[in-house]
Amino acid sequence: MSQQQLTIKTPSVARLWFVLGVLGVMLLLLAFRAFDLHVLQHEFLANQGEKRNLRSEPLAAHRGVIYDRTGSPLAVSTPVTTLWGNPSELVEHRQEWQRLRHNKVVSEAKIADMVRGRENKKFVYLARGLAPLQAQSVLAEGVPGIYSRTEYRRYYPAGEVTSHVIGFTNIDDQGQEGLELALNDSLKGVEGRRKYVRDNRNRVIQGIEVDKEARPGTDVTLSIDLRLQYIAYRELLAAVKKSKAAGGSVVVLDAHTGEILAMVNQPSFNPNNREGVQVGALRNRAVTDMFEPGSTIKPLTIAAAMEEGLLKASSTVDTTPGTLKVANKLIRDARNYGVIDIPTILAKSSNVATTKVALIMDDQALPAFMRRFGFGATTGVAFPGEAKGSLPYRQHWREIERATLSYGYGVSVTALQLARAYGVLANNGNLLPATLIKQEQPLVGEQIIDAEHANDMVRMLEGVVNEGTASRARVPGYRIAGKTGTVRKLTNGSYEEDKYLAMFAGIAPAENPRIVTVVVVDEPKEGGYYGGLVAAPVFAHIMSGVLPMLNIEPHAPEPIYASSEVSAQGGQL
Repeated sequence: MSQQQLTIKTPSVARLWFVLGVLGVMLLLLAFRAFDLHVLQHEFLANQGEKRNLRSEPLAAHRGVIYDRTGSPLAVSTPVTTLWGNPSELVEHRQEWQRLRHNKVVSEAKIADMVRGRENKKFVYLARGLAPLQAQSVLAEGVPGIYSRTEYRRYYPAGEVTSHVIGFTNIDDQGQEGLELALNDSLKGVEGRRKYVRDNRNRVIQGIEVDKEARPGTDVTLSIDLRLQYIAYRELLAAVKKSKAAGGSVVVLDAHTGEILAMVNQPSFNPNNREGVQVGALRNRAVTDMFEPGSTIKPLTIAAAMEEGLLKASSTVDTTPGTLKVANKLIRDARNYGVIDIPTILAKSSNVATTKVALIMDDQALPAFMRRFGFGATTGVAFPGEAKGSLPYRQHWREIERATLSYGYGVSVTALQLARAYGVLANNGNLLPATLIKQEQPLVGEQIIDAEHANDMVRMLEGVVNEGTASRARVPGYRIAGKTGTVRKLTNGSYEEDKYLAMFAGIAPAENPRIVTVVVVDEPKEGGYYGGLVAAPVFAHIMSGVLPMLNIEPHAPEPIYASSEVSAQGGQL
């Protein structure tokens, strides 16, 4: 072997240092890059990462519970599951849809329909308000792009019985009718937010973190007593069916507090399932529908004359010959009652007598008196769609206008307004605002008529039940005061020949008034149409349940104001 072949070449020292230098520079660059990424650009990169992977979704807040005055729930929120999809992800995994081909909740066809035209979107509802088992039947298939979230759905335990008072919410849990709408801002609460991290396939890879706690809505306790509400609902429904009426309303009012203890209407609806419900059935007729009150207004005509000092309880009126011509209108009574006293005017419901009483007053006196009772203005109940009624302002009321006003035509009221007006008579002349909210402290009222006159009217209205047109309003064991009313329906400015409203406004017990109840039956078609025949029995049936329920003890049904007890010394009209 030659010397040349045995020579081994070794790298030069310079080359070695060069290589080491390059490696050192690279390490320094890597270190700097790591420093740059983890320190200098950490916040920027973290934000960018969050934008790409961190998701946020609303955290539903359940609405406040609505209770009746005894603590029974009338509206509660129950958790339900909502399924939603990410259209862009669903389209990417279109082949996976076949897993849901026969699913009854979210089918393959439904997914195709929901994502069509939304391929670049990130959110679409697939199904809302599902029971957990329904939602799980979809989620168990594991189709990429389908997710769930918890929402709340409103449930109404009393169903139709309280539907017009409570109202209902829509699918987004926002109030649409009734107190759900009126109190929506208080009931709805404040939505929260929660965050979670997903990978590039939109799968959750990090636990959920609550970013903002949801704040539940405020609970509300109503003045409504569900026990009394059931009684009123049952009796009104039975009466409407029996008379084949178009509808009706009942208001039960606590005369001492202004609290509405029951308010029902027919036709009604089931707020838990509104499919196929007619729009007309959604109205709370007791506060939205106006009608002429007819003879139920006559006690106010008498009270107005007493307040003016023109009439005493012992006064008499000559109604002979049973008719009275005012302008071109002939006003009639059922028969010629001759000379009658004030209690008999109400007991017999004399149009002639109340007309004569109205005509001895100044032309503005009776309309002004009725405004004091709240006619032509809202009641204070703050219910959506509440009607003010109608009581015109006129510079001069003609005699015929005053005449018809005296027996309840030319003025329109709601059932609640009429109940509130009778509440004045039952509460010693004190007018209270009506309320659907339970009151811890008594509401402040206004003394609008003399207490003695109010008490006189109650005693005289007891005679209407004992001796007059309202005998069917009697409640065994209790003393009842009240007045019937029957009016032709006014449609498009004309009175219908064969359509009537039957009414009764009652006070119980007469010796110590506590409860005012108004019954209105719309277009009764069988069994008569007079208020004494149709509406008064409904009052009696309701009070037979309500008075014992409120622990109001019965008393001997002795009349405390009868026409035979009235002195003839009072003047005659």
